[in-house]
Amino acid sequence: MSNELLLSSVIFVLVGVVLVSVFLLSRFLGPQNKDDVEKNTVYESGVSHPIGGTKLRFAVKFYLVAILFVLFDVEIIFMFPWAVNVKELGILGLTEMFMFMALLFGGLIYIYKKKALSWD
Repeated sequence: MSNELLLSSVIFVLVGVVLVSVFLLSRFLGPQNKDDVEKNTVYESGVSHPIGGTKLRFAVKFYLVAILFVLFDVEIIFMFPWAVNVKELGILGLTEMFMFMALLFGGLIYIYKKKALSWD
């Protein structure tokens, strides 16, 4: 076994031991107010007494819109470095970016045709 592997194993185990000990110390040494009913009640956006239960099921549309937002947000992450280096990339870089944008625009058209962005 090499020295680097041994050293990294020891560091990994030590970090684990330190983390576990910090969590256990905070659990036993920290304040424990289990009888405070007001502290354990739900508080969301200024509403002290929410209507309905907490086990409500959300529509899939919320998750779909969130995933689509992340997808098109990643598009911007890819487009920014291209915009910075557009002169060095030349016509090939321009063609590749237009192909990338056409692919994403095709995905947007598909999403629009499937009516994934329309709310009922």
